[in-house]
Amino acid sequence: MSLIQTAALLGSLVSSVAAHGYVSGIVAGGTFYEGYSPSFQYASPAPVVIGWSDPEDLSNGFVPPSNYSGPDIICHLGATPGQTHATIAAGDQVEFQWTAWPESHHGPVITYLANCNGECESVDKTTLEFFKIDAVGLVDDTTVPGTWGSDQLIANNNSWVVNIPTTLAAGNYVARHEIIALHSAGTADGAQNYPQCINLKITGSGTAAPAGTLGEKLYSEDDAGILVNIYQSLSTYDIPGPTLWSGAAAEASQTEVAIGSNAAAATAAATTSAASSAAATTSAAASTSAAATSAAATTAAATSANVAAASVASSSAAQQTSTIIAVATTTASAAAATSEAATLSSAAASVYAPISSLTEIIPSSVLTETVAATATASASGIPAPSKALPAGTTLKDLFQWLRFMLSELFAGEFVQKRSHARDLTSVKN
Repeated sequence: MSLIQTAALLGSLVSSVAAHGYVSGIVAGGTFYEGYSPSFQYASPAPVVIGWSDPEDLSNGFVPPSNYSGPDIICHLGATPGQTHATIAAGDQVEFQWTAWPESHHGPVITYLANCNGECESVDKTTLEFFKIDAVGLVDDTTVPGTWGSDQLIANNNSWVVNIPTTLAAGNYVARHEIIALHSAGTADGAQNYPQCINLKITGSGTAAPAGTLGEKLYSEDDAGILVNIYQSLSTYDIPGPTLWSGAAAEASQTEVAIGSNAAAATAAATTSAASSAAATTSAAASTSAAATSAAATTAAATSANVAAASVASSSAAQQTSTIIAVATTTASAAAATSEAATLSSAAASVYAPISSLTEIIPSSVLTETVAATATASASGIPAPSKALPAGTTLKDLFQWLRFMLSELFAGEFVQKRSHARDLTSVKN
């Protein structure tokens, strides 16, 4: 890997924090499953995950309406099937966990399923026929541009809960979960689609086999819900795509804790260490918010030892109900962390794991090169750091220090994946 490629990798890690969001993982049946991350395109071999990969999406961007008739709208740019699956019982809930979503990107949140009629790991995406099982568009238009499904997702810790219909036939399905950002949709080709696909193995005794729509036929550029100005008062909003399947389960509340059918087992598996952390959390959080303290104690008691921690009484948590509390660190002292610390920990979660593997994918000849102890402004005009490095420092040293500092500041295990209050049991790739 050249120095230019290395720089591109580092740039992609930074952009993954600031750019548009993606599904970093799901909770199904009480178990967390890791999703696809843009950083995986630089890993060899890439992790085996349930999320469909989209290595062509270097900018973590979107699919525009002009691409609705092409394959990219199905599961995102150049997407290929995830190489494993999550198991979920019909009638249970799936929680999709997004990275931070921009507040300005208002729009509907939509979820589809498509039966793979075989293994989803090798399915031809252009043959998938999707039926809609969940959709929330404009919730309230009292104040323009209104409150949308995307705003509910943000308020729910960047998560979205979906009920899997009880009557659905068992089988292998692709779940297509999507946010359509409408902040620029007042002009042609201005809507932004962010489809995310994951593989599910649904179990149960149901027999329903709903008809679906090919991915390339889901939307049209001039659909009422696609070409729309959200900065004017809207009496109604037509959610794009096929109508909701008649057998779809009732819409899940986005303020409830979705812990799946294995919640009791997960709670019983909580260790003494987790219980101790929960007690410390309750004490530390008392001065901040009685509601937050109660929720933190409940959540931490049901969280496995490696992620059991204090909830952060932050500005973002205040927007959620007392039952949805973000798990911030594994130290009791962090219970009183500020909203700024919570934001930083979320950012660190997106970059820590890729940083930890940089020393495995960058050639040793580059890693062992000595970094200049002092420097002047770069050719591009970027000012030099104000502090000099110790003589003999290498690039590998810098990466190791960065990883160490992040692990100390954000409690190592937490930043290896984006933590939610509902991550109850073991992580599965």
